[in-house]
Amino acid sequence: MSVTLLLAGGGKMGGAMLAGWLDRAMDAGSITVIEPHGETAERLRRQWPVTVLGGSGELADDLSPQVVVFAVKPQMMDDVAPAYARFAGPGCVFLSVAAGKTIGYFHRVLGAEAAIVRCMPNTPAAIGQGITAACPNAHVSGDQLRLCHGLLEAVGEVAWVDDEALLDPVTAVSGGGPAYVFLLAECLARAGVEAGLSEDLAARLARVTVSGAGELLAQSAEPPEILRKNVTSPGGTTAEALKILMGDDGIEDGLGPLLIRAVAAATKRSRELAG
Repeated sequence: MSVTLLLAGGGKMGGAMLAGWLDRAMDAGSITVIEPHGETAERLRRQWPVTVLGGSGELADDLSPQVVVFAVKPQMMDDVAPAYARFAGPGCVFLSVAAGKTIGYFHRVLGAEAAIVRCMPNTPAAIGQGITAACPNAHVSGDQLRLCHGLLEAVGEVAWVDDEALLDPVTAVSGGGPAYVFLLAECLARAGVEAGLSEDLAARLARVTVSGAGELLAQSAEPPEILRKNVTSPGGTTAEALKILMGDDGIEDGLGPLLIRAVAAATKRSRELAG
């Protein structure tokens, strides 16, 4: 991939994306990272052969990036984004991974004609196993759409939505989803301790079971329901446990409604944060 790219923010998500791009043989000489945090900037310089600047004020006046990626924390965006408005135009697309910052927000900051893609990745992007949902505005060209798809695909799967409002439930399901899975492992380990296992063994069993089941799900063509049934012998130990987790009405009871409520609460909060 040959593209002139500015990455604003080289922290966890920005760093994961940078690693994915370079692993896919993107030209390091075409990437400039803007990272004002001195320790993070120095780590990036040691780790990757890219240009790392301490602030947008150090950018050359004649620079014409094809992509500007915003990977800073949402609360920092007001201080960061306005400096990049000079790049707005048909030759540049802005790709934002900042939760809660809407396309409308970027129109106000960068100008009404700016080509903007808003997206929501999740933390497994750090190991190239994430999934990102993205939404473009009307100014994003077909070539820019394909370019952004390639950049996002470097850290996992990509799904596109036409309705920006769908990014709120996306945030609730996949953005927060890893935390729900980690909570499952945490609770499973605690339950093991309560049943008599040592803390170390319970934690190890829970960690490997959850990660292994996730990999099995990823590699299998079967839906989760079938995989669950394959593990569950009628009248056996797993069936007894699922009576607690699923209740009398199967997935419509027990854990199912609890997750529906959790995702609804997260969706509501995402909308509130977006204003």
